[in-house]
Amino acid sequence: MDAALFHASRNAGIAVLYQDRKLRTIWSHNLQPPWADHVDTKTGNSKVLPPQQADRLAAAKKNVIATGISGGLEISIADGPHGMRWFEVWIDADTSEQGEVQGVVVTVIETTEQRRREQTLKALLREVSHRSKNLLAIIQSIASQTGHYSGSIDGFLVSFRGRLQSIAASQDLITSSDWRGADFRELVINQVGRYTLDSVHAIRFSGEDAYLNPNAALHVGLAMHELAVNSISYGALSRPEGHVDVTLQAGGPADAAHMTLCWTETISPVNDKAIRKKRFGSVALERVVPAALDGSAELNIGDDMLQYRLVMPRANFQQG
Repeated sequence: MDAALFHASRNAGIAVLYQDRKLRTIWSHNLQPPWADHVDTKTGNSKVLPPQQADRLAAAKKNVIATGISGGLEISIADGPHGMRWFEVWIDADTSEQGEVQGVVVTVIETTEQRRREQTLKALLREVSHRSKNLLAIIQSIASQTGHYSGSIDGFLVSFRGRLQSIAASQDLITSSDWRGADFRELVINQVGRYTLDSVHAIRFSGEDAYLNPNAALHVGLAMHELAVNSISYGALSRPEGHVDVTLQAGGPADAAHMTLCWTETISPVNDKAIRKKRFGSVALERVVPAALDGSAELNIGDDMLQYRLVMPRANFQQG
């Protein structure tokens, strides 16, 4: 029976140490580095534990010997470049038939992986909370601006739903990348493809295919949504043979520390007045999106061409 228990404890990574009333080690089982290196098997004292940790452990053992009441504590040990390792230490009294405490049984279980998982989970929850607050702020701003430029409740609902769906589509790409962001061309295809069945023909790419950070992906996605809606209603994508040119190139008006996104399409002069009408779409393109990306933007509408230029710092893209 004892042999079976020892095998089970070893397989479970549990170490056991027995010490007498003077805290001299009588026997030990399955003590592994680095814990084995921290216990003097003759005296039971710590050899290299930090003084505060060693004093806590010794005091806990003495308290169990004095009271006969079991107790436990957590011990942390520096593990060089690997960071900290954590151990749960349980101390139980070994009593004689007369009820006198003869020694203590010390059980050690490493909880490093559990602690690291807890720390990772807490960090993820903090990140989710931060991103959720940012997302809610974006949605609140979109709702307010959409309402300002909507002439009716029905018009507001149609526009607002489309923008929410745009954000949701970008968020799906971000989530599928483990929160790293989104590939630029995939993001554009994702947004424009919601309004055309032939996105391969509808979009002609040139320049770089960079990777956007999460915040940039949401706002560039919103810009692509607004341009696509405008194009499918009044511009090149309203015609079966129509297409848009999308480029992303290094550099900007100031220096090479920026990236320039350009959307260009031909438009029909007959639709010119409709396109020029001030709507939330143009406000988002010229003010909301560039402000969120610490950049600048221009929306130029000529007699037969529409061009949108967005200049933003490289900090909005994954480096490397």
